[in-house]
Amino acid sequence: MEQAFFFYFAFVIAAASVLVIAVRNPIYSAMALLVMFFHVAGLYVTLHAEFLAAVQIIVYAGAILVLYLFVVMLLNMRQDDRYHRQWPMAAAVGLTLFIEAVILTAMKGWTAPPVATGRETTVGEAGNTEAIGDVLYSTYLFPFEVASLILLVAMIGAIILAKKDPEAVNSEG
Repeated sequence: MEQAFFFYFAFVIAAASVLVIAVRNPIYSAMALLVMFFHVAGLYVTLHAEFLAAVQIIVYAGAILVLYLFVVMLLNMRQDDRYHRQWPMAAAVGLTLFIEAVILTAMKGWTAPPVATGRETTVGEAGNTEAIGDVLYSTYLFPFEVASLILLVAMIGAIILAKKDPEAVNSEG
């Protein structure tokens, strides 16, 4: 039964992920992203990580998706058609990422992460939330900080893209 749930969630996540990049309307793309976020939370529930499922819903499906929609509305992409001409670069970046993924999985010494046995485990007497916080701020501190810098760069990029062109403003007035 657990496999049936896993395959359901995996299929919907994969299908919604394809829709996020395949749909031309950015609002529909964001709605497909919302469906994907909810199904990722469902996967967390099947792994007995209820805290991560709640964080997935609150942070990603709530705050991050609202931020995406705000940026889409702020950019007003209907007036600007320069983004439609960037598919060759997007294809090159996608191919590069695919090749990197193949190389990483084929490397010697690569080991798969341990598979969950279905039993809840705790670190010492700490609960699920405390164990996540301990690992996040000790073992994975550097990747956590890198992720925050990537989000900062994305926010600055969205602000720069949304800013009005000063030459266009001067020519109108």
